[in-house]
Amino acid sequence: MAMNTAGRSGQYFDDLETMRSEVREQYLNQRLSQVVSHAYYHAPSAREILEKAGIVPSQISTIRDLEKVPIIRKPDLIEWQRRRPPYGGFLAVPPEDVERIFISPGPIYEPLHSSRIKWFARAFYAAGFRKGDIVVNTFSYHMSPAGILFHEALRDCGATVVVIGTGNTEIQLQTMLDLRVTGFVGTPTFLMTVIKKAEEMGHDFRHDFALERAWFTGEMLPLSLRKTLETDYRITTSQAYAVTEPGGAIAYECPQQSGMHFMDDYVIEIVDPETGKQLGPGEVGEIVVTPVHNIAWGLVRFGTGDMSSYTTEPCPCGRTAPRLGALVGRTSDAIKVRGMFVVARQAEQVVLSFEPVSRFQIVVKRQQQRDEMGLRVELKDEAADREQLAAELGEKFQNLCRLKLDRIDFVARGVIPEKHQTIVDERTWK
Repeated sequence: MAMNTAGRSGQYFDDLETMRSEVREQYLNQRLSQVVSHAYYHAPSAREILEKAGIVPSQISTIRDLEKVPIIRKPDLIEWQRRRPPYGGFLAVPPEDVERIFISPGPIYEPLHSSRIKWFARAFYAAGFRKGDIVVNTFSYHMSPAGILFHEALRDCGATVVVIGTGNTEIQLQTMLDLRVTGFVGTPTFLMTVIKKAEEMGHDFRHDFALERAWFTGEMLPLSLRKTLETDYRITTSQAYAVTEPGGAIAYECPQQSGMHFMDDYVIEIVDPETGKQLGPGEVGEIVVTPVHNIAWGLVRFGTGDMSSYTTEPCPCGRTAPRLGALVGRTSDAIKVRGMFVVARQAEQVVLSFEPVSRFQIVVKRQQQRDEMGLRVELKDEAADREQLAAELGEKFQNLCRLKLDRIDFVARGVIPEKHQTIVDERTWK
């Protein structure tokens, strides 16, 4: 679709972003059906996986039907490529039609059929990048898909790109200063490294530099760091969630900063990693994606290993896709309690947000055929009001993790070892 610059002051890159939910569902179901059929008839390994599961393409006509399909994860893809080099039997176009080949750690060879895919452009457009912006792209242009894909997406938005790549903080600084750079693309920690280096060299960053907006991916953007960048340095920040193996941006943030909108170039599921069953809004599970934009890559149901949840609540920005919540950890850090997943990092976000807490540990037991979840807490100050703290902590834990703690025990300092598991599973099954 062409860029839409007429509606709502041109705040949307294209019409996909504002489709009605029922139209979006029809669109994705149609694309999914086409992609699964194409993979089945042109990618030998995709066909083998489906046949072993007793599936033919006509059985996959809706997103719900994907529950029938086994999930492929990174170790599986590495093994497939070892057995069937170079693409593991997932190439679904003639080799001569592959426009580019990217390499991810593994190694995993990822074919791209067309560079005219606009999925990253939507992310940059939502972040405010336009013609007139001068942007340093600090991601690597070497082997990784990030550098070149971000570059082309920025150009789709009209921005001028400084092809600077990774490393050498002082050169980055001088370039940003000389060219009056207005935009930064990279990781939040690298931007802070650049800012701190500038201050060490005697610069007043807000006064001497022209940086107005920054776009991040590749690592978490903590709320504290976002606040520092936006309040202290007046840099508007935005972030996206991207995964290299399925081919690009999965979800992106709008100016509301209240979750990342699903990209309509993928079918995105939140699933129970143990069963592959799809979960509903607000439930934490594994992010599983099926690309429907890149016909060269016959991946159906790629499990990212990242845990999150989603919401279908309307967003004030007018974009209508569901929104992905914050990543709360990896599947290896998750444990199921009373049918819901509790993830170590998510628990840390809750418990350690209370200043009196110095250390904690979650202990899960099995009592009378019921999961029981308790929280052990060490305090920095023994004089803290334990009753009030327990009430506030329990309420916040239940609101964010969607599970109620059965008990909170305040223990003496040193009871919880310095190096300890965040979640201990003491359940025994009979």
